[in-house]
Amino acid sequence: MAKKIALTGIKPTGTPHIGNYFGMYKPAIELAKEYDTRYFIADYHGLNSMKDPEKIRELTYEAAAIWLAMGLNPKESILYKQSAVQGTFELAIFLSAFTSKGLMNRAHSYKARVQENLEFGKDPDDGVNMGLFTYPVLMAADILQFDSDVVPVGKDQKQHLEMTIDIAQSINHNYKKELLKIPKALIQESTGYITGLDGRKMSKSYNNTIPLFLPEKKLRKLIMKIVTNSQTLEEIKDPKTCSIFSLYKLFANKHQIAELESKYLTGGMGWGYAKQELFEVMNDTLSPIRDEYSRLIENKDYIDQVLKDGAERASIIVSEKMNFIRKEIGLE
Repeated sequence: MAKKIALTGIKPTGTPHIGNYFGMYKPAIELAKEYDTRYFIADYHGLNSMKDPEKIRELTYEAAAIWLAMGLNPKESILYKQSAVQGTFELAIFLSAFTSKGLMNRAHSYKARVQENLEFGKDPDDGVNMGLFTYPVLMAADILQFDSDVVPVGKDQKQHLEMTIDIAQSINHNYKKELLKIPKALIQESTGYITGLDGRKMSKSYNNTIPLFLPEKKLRKLIMKIVTNSQTLEEIKDPKTCSIFSLYKLFANKHQIAELESKYLTGGMGWGYAKQELFEVMNDTLSPIRDEYSRLIENKDYIDQVLKDGAERASIIVSEKMNFIRKEIGLE
């Protein structure tokens, strides 16, 4: 029996941080154990906000190197650039004929831009291009072109998939047959509240992230900057409320977690020791990924070949889908 299909896409936005690793990359790679997985780099989506050709090109290489360094096997999964599969954009035009403007008006990304403009006294649509406004339509094409069974999404991204389902159901209803498979959201199991350097949720907007590919010395220096309270060496410390310990649990095994927790509850442990323990388990996990990323980013010919092979495989699938759709809707 053929495996179900899972699709994951990411915009080329630069080096990820620890929160991205546990929240998106790691679980997405693990899907390959159970699903037929396709991963794409959403460079056309990125074009909505990035207009520098060299930046887009470099960030695309980085995104591909990240996936490969994480363990993506390009022979078992498909990894490709969105822009290299032309059928995606033909499908998007078809989908747009069944997508109401009202639906696009409700898209979170568009509403957020309008709200920001209003707060600054600007025209509601200032800086809004049609790529941003119709973002959900192109995303729907990304998903529906493969007859995707599941799409891993965070709780804050569910709306895009819901819009994809609305569009697909409208088309299937119009033609009274299943032209498009209705995908399901695969809600990622939360790894919990991943704290940043200042104790708040790790986020680029807070500038409190721990970048994934920091060199070893810079990684240790950054971890030593994690904000702690003023408890003395002798005082018992609460691991449940400690951001160092919450990060430690993400990387350590059960024995290591129990051992460090005991030191917290016994007393006699300073914050410098806890930070060093965090650095060591974190570095053990990240070193091989970091080394592989560094090797790959210097081997762009290999990345080009992986993306070319992936685009060719994806294009065959999408071409067959579009041939089917064209016949069913009367274009052939």
